[in-house]
Amino acid sequence: MNLTISGHHLEVTPALRSYVTAKLERISRHFDQVVDIRVLLTVDKIKDKDHRQKAECNIHVKGRDIYAESTHADLYAAVDELADKLDRQVLRHKDKAQEHHHLPLKREVV
Repeated sequence: MNLTISGHHLEVTPALRSYVTAKLERISRHFDQVVDIRVLLTVDKIKDKDHRQKAECNIHVKGRDIYAESTHADLYAAVDELADKLDRQVLRHKDKAQEHHHLPLKREVV
């Protein structure tokens, strides 16, 4: 699994990098076919203070690309919310992928 963390208008500190890595490990625990994860952390210069910090993530899994974003006043809270969104999407993708491997249909004997 390749993990890329980058920042836009902010420096990605080692503490922030380790926090994001710890939060995204949950996704790789639930689904082992994660190929690539790209995280972009942004501080926007907008007047609305509640949505200045933004975390975006693209995950490439086998057969699909998953995208989520979250905005919050605190960057750590935005990362928490982002991890929750991604976890739900990855579990839903895993369930859909496993549903296709069901038993063949039984035919009725007339």
